[in-house]
Amino acid sequence: MRYLPLTEADRRDMLVVIGAPSVDSLFSDVPDSVHLAEPVDLPAHQGELEVERALTAMAAENMAAGSVPFFLGAGAYRHHVPASVNHLIQRGEFLTSYTPYQPEVSQGTLQYLFEFQTQVALITGMDVANASMYDGATSCAEAALMARRVTRKADVVLSGGLHPHYTETTETLLKFLDSTIDVLPPDIDGNEDIAAQIADGTACVVVQYPDMFGRVRDLQPIADACHDAGALLVVVMNEVVALGALKPPGDMGADIVAAEGRSIGNPLNFGGPYVGLFAAREKYVRQMPGRLAGETVDVDGKRGWVLTLSTREQHIRREKATSNICTNSGLCALAFTIHLSLLGEDGFRRLAAINHAKTVQLADRFAAAGIEVVNDTFFNELTVRLAEPAAPVVDRLAVEGILAGVPVSRLRPGDDALTNLLLVAVTETVTDDDMDRLCAALKEAA
Repeated sequence: MRYLPLTEADRRDMLVVIGAPSVDSLFSDVPDSVHLAEPVDLPAHQGELEVERALTAMAAENMAAGSVPFFLGAGAYRHHVPASVNHLIQRGEFLTSYTPYQPEVSQGTLQYLFEFQTQVALITGMDVANASMYDGATSCAEAALMARRVTRKADVVLSGGLHPHYTETTETLLKFLDSTIDVLPPDIDGNEDIAAQIADGTACVVVQYPDMFGRVRDLQPIADACHDAGALLVVVMNEVVALGALKPPGDMGADIVAAEGRSIGNPLNFGGPYVGLFAAREKYVRQMPGRLAGETVDVDGKRGWVLTLSTREQHIRREKATSNICTNSGLCALAFTIHLSLLGEDGFRRLAAINHAKTVQLADRFAAAGIEVVNDTFFNELTVRLAEPAAPVVDRLAVEGILAGVPVSRLRPGDDALTNLLLVAVTETVTDDDMDRLCAALKEAA
C-alpha cells in the first residue's frame, strides 16, 4: 500500500533498534479501557462518489444552528459573522500563508498578528498578548504551566465554576509534573470561597469569568488573596464578547488571561477550529508560551514587524522552551482581527449590550413562566433549574426543532445535584419568537 510503505521486515528491524518487543508495546501508556477489541465499525473502502454520498447523508442528519431557535452555549456561542470577514480571509495571500522560519519575510502576516495581539491586550486590560493559541482550553492549561514557572511553585487551584473541559485539559497537561491540582466542586450557588484554598505551595488560582453557570463576580478580592500568598490569578473566559460590557480582568488584578476567541469572526462550524487568546503582565512576558510579533523600523526608518519572541521548542533549545504549542491559529486569529476591526470599540460595546439585554428579556420571561433561574448575575448565559432531568427535556425539544441549551449533566456526568440544571445562552441571533417558543416548550415540559 502506498500509505504503508514499510515491510514486515522493516518493522522488525525498527523495533530491534529502539528495543521494543512489539508495536503494541509502543502504546503501553494508553489505558486498556480505550483500546478497540476489533476494527472500527465502518464499511469497506468505496469509491469517491460513494463516500461523498454517504457523508452527505450523514451530514444531513445534523441540525444546523441557524435553522432553528438556538440557545446552546457552554463555551461555544453563536454570533453573527459579517460576510466581509469570510470574503477577506479567503484571499489567497491569507488563506495559504504561513509564518516561515525567517518570519520577517512575511510582513503582512506579522502585521496582522501584531494587530491581533494589540486588540487582545486592549479588551482584556492586560499589557501584552501572544499571537494566539489553539483554543481556550489549551490556553488555560498553558497559563497554569506558566504560573508554575513564574512563581517556582507547583500547585494549582481550579474553581468549581471552571468549564469541565478546561479542567480536564489542565489536568492532562500537568499530569506528569510534580503538581497537586485542587479541583473545587461545582459552584452552583456562587458561594465558593476560593481564596481559602490558597496555600504556601499554590502557584495559581484559575477562575472563569463569567463562570460555567453564567455568573459574573468581582475578581479583585481573589487577586488580592493570590498576591498576598505569592500566587498568580489566572482568569479564563469562554465568551470573549462579554468584554464589551464587563470590567476587564486586567483591571481586577489578573496576572494571566486565557480565553476562547472563536465568538468573534469565527462561526461554530460544528466544532472548530477555535482560536485561543493569551495575555499577561509585561513582567512575565518571557515566560509566555507561543510567539509574539513586535513593531520596529527598518534601515530606512520605515515601519516594519518582527517576530520578537519565539519561545517554542522549534525555535530554541528544548530545555529552554516554555511550550510545545507548535503554531498559532493564524487564519482564525485573522478572522478575529477583521471582525473586531469592523465592529470598532463602539460596535463591540453595542454587540455586548444587545447580548445582555436579550438575556435579561429571556430571564424575565422565564420568571413569568415559573421557570427558576439560578443566577443572580449573568452576561449572556444563565442556568435554569427544571422540575425534571434536563437532558431528556433537551432531547424532546430538539425533536420539536428547538435547541434549548446544554444540560449541565452533559459536562459533569454522574453528579445528581446537577441533573436538572440547564445552561441557556442568548446572543444577538436570538429573536423574540425564539424566546417565546423556548419558554412555551419548557413550561409545557414542566
